[in-house]
Amino acid sequence: MLGILAGLGLVAFLLESLIPLPFLPGAKLGFANIFSLLALLFYGLPEALIVVTVRTVLGSLFAGNVSMLLYSLTAGLVSTCVSRLLLCALPRISFLCVSVAGAIVHNLVQLLVYCALTGTALLFVYSPYLCLMGAGAGVVVGLAVTCTIKALPARIFARQTLSKEDTK
Repeated sequence: MLGILAGLGLVAFLLESLIPLPFLPGAKLGFANIFSLLALLFYGLPEALIVVTVRTVLGSLFAGNVSMLLYSLTAGLVSTCVSRLLLCALPRISFLCVSVAGAIVHNLVQLLVYCALTGTALLFVYSPYLCLMGAGAGVVVGLAVTCTIKALPARIFARQTLSKEDTK
């Protein structure tokens, strides 16, 4: 199931890379994060980090932009950990709020990595725009995750564990 989620995330990433956003070059809608958030909700943090890592590494290789790996992987891992932290600290938090927070953190971490690599803090001027873009994308992703969870039976995402009888 993790392979399917990573594969669907990769396809979503590649498809959305074909959609240019004219008002903010390089920005994406973040549809691939739907599958990372589903992995986090149904399986847990280690599994979600695997989905994020596989999707990001393969996405950067397929897109032919290995340099984006540093930004996207770092931001993906940090935002997934922040999302998990929110789910643990605030058990009644909505998936929509978790998604919005994760998207904003993702954008800010990418900006931090870029500023650290270039040695300039001037690009922090973009942070309000990135937060607004992240909030909008987070709403879309959060709604998609909420609809997916309601539409699919939970048994599809049940952990595949072997009992002692199964191993005999």
